Amino acid sequence: MDDSDRDASSKVPAVTLGFWIIKILATTLGETGGDTVSMTMDLGYLVGTAIFLAPLILLVVAQIGARKFHPFLYWATIIASTTAGTTMADFADRSLGIGYAGGSLVLLVLVLGSLWLWKATLGKVSTDDIHTPRAELFYWVTITFSQTLGTALGDWAADDGGLGYLGGAAVFGGALAVVALLYFTTKVSRIFLFWIAFVLTRPLGATVGDFLDKPLEHGGLDLSRPLASLVLAAAIVILILVLPQRPGRHPASATIGDAA
Repeated sequence: MDDSDRDASSKVPAVTLGFWIIKILATTLGETGGDTVSMTMDLGYLVGTAIFLAPLILLVVAQIGARKFHPFLYWATIIASTTAGTTMADFADRSLGIGYAGGSLVLLVLVLGSLWLWKATLGKVSTDDIHTPRAELFYWVTITFSQTLGTALGDWAADDGGLGYLGGAAVFGGALAVVALLYFTTKVSRIFLFWIAFVLTRPLGATVGDFLDKPLEHGGLDLSRPLASLVLAAAIVILILVLPQRPGRHPASATIGDAA
């Protein structure tokens, strides 16, 4: 289907406080859900990645094929990307042996490369004006890379950085507070701040998820991963129903080249 034949409305939600609350819960669910399959079920990171990549691809196809914004479809795709990101990052960092720092560097390059190609191809990178197949494809590729990067950053800070899970959560939470301060007090590009915040919410969720389900001797609470995942999923469903869910603005959105 040609881009011109598509519904002109954006097919992703407006970026609001509710968006970020659900996003953080979704990233925490991604950590507990990914660990449930790869660790609790003992299927390993490669099999876990294959299990989560399949629904991610199907959901992205469904999202691109939809003619308007569907909240549950959108957030299901986000959750699929963050669970796949968890197992992909763990596979790269641990099974391939490149370590948290190496994995983070590789994934950072992939995120920046995806954003550069998006800008070079379409002329702009948007946060909520997403309504054509090409823009959606770049959007979901960048999101998946950023989710995977966030997982590696969280593990790097908590383990190699010696911060522990709560320490890592505090650092990334503080970094998000700085981003919020820049948003409200400066004219720094909103697109730039969005993607910085999008990446940072992932390690925040990852460290909180690890704190919930990792063994006591490793600094966690040793809670049931499946149970924690179910509680987080239920909370997300409730918030989607309670919080306003509206499509992002169109067509007046900023570009990545906007400076503040």
